[in-house]
This record gives sequence, C-alpha cells and structure tokens, in this order.
Amino acid sequence: MENYQIDKYVQDGQDPKVVEKIHGKILDMMTPGESVNYIAVQKKPAVTLLPDSITVSNKRLFLCEFTKLGLATNFEIFSWQDIKDIAFKEEIFGSKVTVIPFTGENLTIDYIPKIQARKLYQLIKAALDNLQNQKSEAKESKIVIENKPVYSNPDPIKEKPIVEEKRETPVQETPRFTERPSLNDSFAQNNPKTEEPKPSIFATPTSTPSSEPNRPNPTPVPATSKVEDEDEITAKLKKLKSLYDKQLITQAEYESKKAEVLSKL
Repeated sequence: MENYQIDKYVQDGQDPKVVEKIHGKILDMMTPGESVNYIAVQKKPAVTLLPDSITVSNKRLFLCEFTKLGLATNFEIFSWQDIKDIAFKEEIFGSKVTVIPFTGENLTIDYIPKIQARKLYQLIKAALDNLQNQKSEAKESKIVIENKPVYSNPDPIKEKPIVEEKRETPVQETPRFTERPSLNDSFAQNNPKTEEPKPSIFATPTSTPSSEPNRPNPTPVPATSKVEDEDEITAKLKKLKSLYDKQLITQAEYESKKAEVLSKL
C-alpha cells in the first residue's frame, strides 16, 4: 500500500527510499483537506544517503533536511501566503532552487535535478498566482459592497429639503383642505361680486337725469368700483397662488386662470 502511494512521486528519477521516508513524515503533518502534490529530491554528484528535499502540497511548501545521520529532520514550512516568489538556476550538476519568503532569509537547496526543478517552479508559480487572483477578487468584491450604500442612501436625503422649500409659503387664513376643491367652484363664488361693479362704470352717467342739479355727482362711484375690481383681482391672484403653492392645482391650471383674471383688467 505504501509503495502504491509513492509511485506517483518517483516519476522524475527520485530515490524511492528517500521519497518513502519523506512522505511518511509529511503525512503526519497534514491538515484536513491537505494532500501532497510533488516531492523533489536532491541528487549530488557524490553518493548521498540523506539528501535534502522539497515537498509541495496544495496548501504549503516543506523544505526537509536530514541531520545526525537521519536521526533528526529539520523542516522549514511555508504557507502560500508566506512565500513572495520562487526562483531556480540551472547549473552543470542539477539546479539550485531558492524560496523567497516575505520575511526572513531566502532558503536554497542545490543539486535538484533539472526536470524536478522545472516541475517545482511550475507548481509553486501556479499556486502563488492562484492565491493572488483570490486576493484580487476578494478586494474587488469588498469595494463593490462598500460602495453600495454610498449611491443608494443619499438620494432620499437630498429630496427632503427640496420638497420643504417648495412648501414654504406665507401662512394663509384658509384652513387645510380635506377635499380638493374644484377650480371652477372657487371662481363661481367670486364672479358674482366682480360682475356687479362693471356695469356701474358705464351705466351710471347715462342713467343720471340732467334735470336734477342737486343730485350728487356719480363720478366717484366708478373710481370706487374700479378700486374694488382691482382688489378683487388681486385677491383672486393671491387665491390662485395659494392653491398652486399647496399643490391643489397644476401649473397649467394656474397659468390659465391667471391669464383669465388678468384679461379683466
């Protein structure tokens, strides 16, 4: 069963005995959902019983160094968030692989076979790029969420002062309407008063007999009636303006009735 597990890690010339020993140690340090993807083993020109190695999992990177004739093992373990970059340099006898962390010194293992070094570089670069993409997506989604209230909340706040400014009109004695009155009804109540003084302007001089010298001169009557007409027209215009300010009539109705009242001057 153990040989079956390490077969996929000895495809590029790795020493099966070293891979088996490293794989057993790495398994004891695995976290839930973590699995080994690749194991690269150092191969020096001289015979080395305990070579160094680099193991790549789907979550972390393990640099392994055997010490004290294999009785002790030193591990340098990095999560993908801790690694800034990976580099390798091909030399005559294998390649030199360097791990560059965000903090601390760079760690290098030499004499890694070239084919294994290239495979390590591909796997680690892909993992770092995937992590960077996840960070970028998370940052973009955070910006979108933070910007939503900025464009949605101020709209109702800005509308309130505009509505209040339109309704700021002088206080009238007219009570608040519970039912919107008809525009024709409001003018029907005022028209009988305006129609009565007009005939008196033209009819009074003709109806006054010339044979009555002691009768008072009727000329002041038209002047008084004219003043009353102007007061009535002014009252109508104010009434119209009040109805319009209270939004009881439309602007078109206001302009139409205003022109009708002014035409009587």
